[in-house]
Amino acid sequence: MKVIETELPGVLIVEPDRFGDARGFFQEIWHEGRYGEAGIPGPFVQDNMSLSAHGVLRGLHYQNPHAQGKLVYVLQGEAFDVVVDVRVGSPTFGKWTGVTLSADTGRQFYIPPGFAHGFCVTGESALFAYKCTDFYNPETEGAIRWDDPAIGIDWPVSDPTVSGKDADAPLLADVDRARLPVHGGGE
Repeated sequence: MKVIETELPGVLIVEPDRFGDARGFFQEIWHEGRYGEAGIPGPFVQDNMSLSAHGVLRGLHYQNPHAQGKLVYVLQGEAFDVVVDVRVGSPTFGKWTGVTLSADTGRQFYIPPGFAHGFCVTGESALFAYKCTDFYNPETEGAIRWDDPAIGIDWPVSDPTVSGKDADAPLLADVDRARLPVHGGGE
């Protein structure tokens, strides 16, 4: 397993070992010991999956309190996955990083608690899966507009399909700081 650090502290790209032959391949998705040693702590308490068509963009979502760490990957198709640091007081507040995830590579992305997350489908479709360190809590869910110019995400889709909720999400500058996680806040 290869782990690649990104410019956002704690956000990691994981390239699991894949063993293939004429029959197909085998890949480990999660191993508590190996991933823990690589800086990806558990426990994970909820697994989620979504299927989206080409051009669908979901995000940017976060929870506070009950921030979720996420280990995300694509089981079928391809997506561009994005993380934004929304932790008040963080030296990288408002910065983003992204990675292409696909079933072909098996690459994973680890997003620590306190970051907003979103993705857009760049393949024909994407079966997107993720493990979460806390349960979904609609009362503490927040969103930031996917096309916030102050963040400046370089999405690879020019006219994405977004939900009404995501289209109406506020800009990061307009979010009440009390609704955002705090850097070093233990969440």
